Parts: sequence; structure tokens; C-alpha cells
Amino acid sequence: MDLALPTHVDEALATYLADRRTLGALMDENFTGAVDGLAAFVLSGGKRIRPTFAWWGWRAAGGDPEGPLAESVLTAVSSLELIQACALVHDDLMDASEVRRGKPTVHIAFAQEHRDRRWLGEPERFGLAAAVLIGDIALAWADDMLFAAGLPTDALQRLSLPWRDMRTEMLAGQYLDVLTQARGDSSPDAALRIDRLKTAAYTVERPLHMGAALGGGSPELIDGLRRFGADIGVAFQLRDDLLGVFGDPAVTGKPAGDDLREGKRTLLVALGMEYGADVLHKALGNPELDVETVDAVRDALVGVGAVDAIEDRITELTTSALAALDAAPVTAPAGDRLAELAVSATKRTY
Repeated sequence: MDLALPTHVDEALATYLADRRTLGALMDENFTGAVDGLAAFVLSGGKRIRPTFAWWGWRAAGGDPEGPLAESVLTAVSSLELIQACALVHDDLMDASEVRRGKPTVHIAFAQEHRDRRWLGEPERFGLAAAVLIGDIALAWADDMLFAAGLPTDALQRLSLPWRDMRTEMLAGQYLDVLTQARGDSSPDAALRIDRLKTAAYTVERPLHMGAALGGGSPELIDGLRRFGADIGVAFQLRDDLLGVFGDPAVTGKPAGDDLREGKRTLLVALGMEYGADVLHKALGNPELDVETVDAVRDALVGVGAVDAIEDRITELTTSALAALDAAPVTAPAGDRLAELAVSATKRTY
């Protein structure tokens, strides 16, 4: 199961969402349109990073991939993809993003359906409402999928704390992201706080915590995995910030410079401004940003040393994370696999 984990996660999600679709059809056949929209989004892409880290947190605590709990644990950790779906659908809406994974975002797709069917009212408003509700459905069903996974009561009790805190941290990070853009706060400290809450906590740290708690891991193990996860999670986001400016749309699935158009106050932007990349003032938050200005921003960020500073920070965080992992009482082969995941998460190419 370890080697084919993403495939198993996809199968668990497809099975669960098909069951929810059947239930939705019994409520009202029209509701299946929303369920189909969510299923298409969840199953159309993604690297399954969060379930993978949670699975290996469980393995780090001695979980047996061939044991009687393995299938239930797999279903439980797969529910993290529904948390991710909620975050992405709402994030795209708040950022007015039009493309995700090379396809129209949920609010754009539903607005287009409204136009195509010539329904009453404003297509954009319908798309907005549909995306809010579909994100809410994903968040609710994440809970349902987790607690219906067939885990023992004591395991559910152990994971309730990381599960609860993870959801709150994610939403807090989302709010702070919106707030810093509204305030125009481009300080490095603000960017790092958002990275820590919005991405690191629910991408790596809490999934590891969740998995280790499921496996009955010791406080020493959980502390070590959380320190590893917090640093790798921030490094992962810093890499994503670089991809948001320098990434190839064919690889990232989003238009070049989209983070700049959305006015994202990333650490890369904060350092660029601090180091004197004045072109950022013209580009940041400009929805009409053209390719020439994006190229000028890229050149400026490289020229003032902001890109090198981010690369250095990624290296430092990865080094400290691996040290924390090495010191933790991790059951083999989880240590080696988590080290590999750390490298793959932070070395993604443009």
C-alpha cells in the first residue's frame, strides 16, 4: 500500500464521493450538480501530500500497513483532501482566480454553466454562491469521512485535538491572508505567520500529528514530527511562492504571475520590497498585469537578491527539519520516507 498510496487515496475518495452523490440524489436530483462539481475538483489532480504525510506519521508511530487498521487509517487520512478542497475552492474565490490545475476554477465553471443555461440573475453571483457552498460541503464531508472511517474510539479521541486545531489554523491563516492584502502589509513577519498557519500547519505538521496520534505515538515522537512538519511546511510554501512568480503555467496549472495579480503578500514579495525591487509597487495587485511587467518583476527579484534569500531560507528550514526528524524516535522505514518527502516537497522545479 505504501508505494501506491496516492492511488489508494484516489480510490477512497471516489468511493466516498459516489456514496455521497447517491445520498444527494435522494434529497434532490439537482443537488448532484454540486456534488459532481466537488468530485471533479477533488479527483482531477493534486499530489495527495497531506494524506501521505498523515499515513507516514502513522507508520512512524508503528502503524502496520498490512494490519487490520490499515484500511480505516487510509480512509481517515484521505479525508484531508476534502479539507484541501475546501481551502482551494474558497481561496480561488477570494483571490478571483480563474484557473486551477489548468482548468476553470469552481466559481468560474458554475458561472459559465449559468450563462450556458440562460438562468435568471447574474452568472458571477451564482458562481460565487455555488463555490461557497461547495467549499462548505467539502469541509463538512471531511468530518463525516474521518469519523465514519471505522477507527477505534480511542484512536478517534487521540486525533481529535490535531484535527480540531488544524481546521482552525487553516481558517485563521486564510483570514490573515485576506487581512494583510487589505491592509497592504508587506512585512516579512506577517508573511511568515500566514505561511505557518495557512500552509505549514494543515499541509505537513498537523497531518503528521494526526497520523502519529492515530498510532498512539509518544509525546517525544509527536513533538519531533511537529517540529519537522512545521519547518518543511513553511519551506513548501516558500517554494510555492517562487513557483507563483517564476513557474511555468504548464507545470503549475495557473497563469504566470497570478500571485502578483492577486496581490499576495508573500515572503518573496516582502523581501523584494525591502531590498528595493520598486517595480513590485506597480505590479502587486494589478489585475491587468502584462507579461512584460511580470518579466520585469522576475528580473528585479533576482537582481536585488530576494530569490537567493528565499532559496537560502528553504535550505535552512529543510536542514533544521531533517535534524528534528533524525532526533525523533521514528519507526523504520518512516524516517527514510519522510526525509524523501521533505526533499520532494521543497525541490519542485519552476
